[in-house]
Amino acid sequence: MRIEHALGRTITEADNVLFCALTMNAQPLHLHFAAQTQFGARIVHGLFTPGLAVGLTVADLTAGMIIANLGYDNVRHPRPMFHGDTLYMMTSEVLSKRDSRSNPGAGVVRLRHIGRNQRSEVVIGFERTALFRRRNAHSAN
Repeated sequence: MRIEHALGRTITEADNVLFCALTMNAQPLHLHFAAQTQFGARIVHGLFTPGLAVGLTVADLTAGMIIANLGYDNVRHPRPMFHGDTLYMMTSEVLSKRDSRSNPGAGVVRLRHIGRNQRSEVVIGFERTALFRRRNAHSAN
């Protein structure tokens, strides 16, 4: 199964600085040093990008169905994101699914997410494993 996502979000300098402050990660690469590297400008924090990418999939993929994210694997940043770039979470693909061994009302789903910038360049790719409620499961609450 492949899901195409239409949402995108432009990343501002304030987003990046706030994320660095909230995570106590004052790495100069994200705040000022990157402007003196081959990038020529400050780059968006690498952990902010997959977080935003997951957020862009919620409406199409997980709203009201996900119980927990179990893991993230194979995270790749083939190109950096810069202030003013827009991240589009273009596609999510179901790689596998199985019944949960510990939760009979749930299943474990492995997904691959690919995000692109406004120039359609891949800027983030990763796999995610999540625990989902089964469609026919009754709420425990």
